[in-house]
Amino acid sequence: MAKVTFSTEACKGCGLCALACPKKIVALSGEINAKGYHPAECTKPEECIGCAFCARMCPDCVITVEK
Repeated sequence: MAKVTFSTEACKGCGLCALACPKKIVALSGEINAKGYHPAECTKPEECIGCAFCARMCPDCVITVEK
């Protein structure tokens, strides 16, 4: 099982990771981080396949994928 982690305080909420996710389980959160952005989150972590497309698309390298 894969584990995806987002550094929510560093995320600027661009949404590129959500577009890259083939399972469509990454989305922008309804919460707001300290910088005023809606950070990305994995909505269904149990469905993550560990492809790391989200991490590769992130311009700020705030996503970690572990298998």
